[in-house]
Amino acid sequence: MKPSVLPPHVSDGESPAETLPIAPPPSVAAQSAVAVGVLGVSGALMWGATAIPADAGYAGVGPNFLPWVVAVALAACGVGLLVQALRGGFQHLESPSGAAHGDWWALAWVAGGVLANAALITSVGFIISCALCYALAVRGLRLSEGRGGGGLHRAMADLLTGVAIAAPVFWLFTKVLAVNLPALTATGWL
Repeated sequence: MKPSVLPPHVSDGESPAETLPIAPPPSVAAQSAVAVGVLGVSGALMWGATAIPADAGYAGVGPNFLPWVVAVALAACGVGLLVQALRGGFQHLESPSGAAHGDWWALAWVAGGVLANAALITSVGFIISCALCYALAVRGLRLSEGRGGGGLHRAMADLLTGVAIAAPVFWLFTKVLAVNLPALTATGWL
């Protein structure tokens, strides 16, 4: 029978799981800073919402209703975070699961998809730009899971899936709801 080799920080009689280093909880100051940041974003949204006219629109709800809802919800979250931070913070939470570091390559694929959509939507239309966004984002998510991006066949399948998702949304908004979205052709079907 071979003797087991223990890591240097584990002594005989202890299990390695009992001696793993636990990350210290974030400081109260850092948690308070996050709470103040959330409250700041809420205040900026409230200030911006005051510039939106309150004239009642469809169903008696004006265009400034949703910004106020989001601002108030953020304010409530900020107050909750601040109260929790001042009471000692989140020291009783379990350590987060997942990788120790972010997968920046996967994030770059997802961010590239979103930026490509924003840059191309007016020139190639809603359907194609959203399909490209979908394909790039799915590739990034696949990479983040360690499955690899796939080859040309997978990329084409992702593009076609993106078209299958974006086209009905485009037609619903343009043909049924009469909302103008950027189209590729003058007929308004692509």
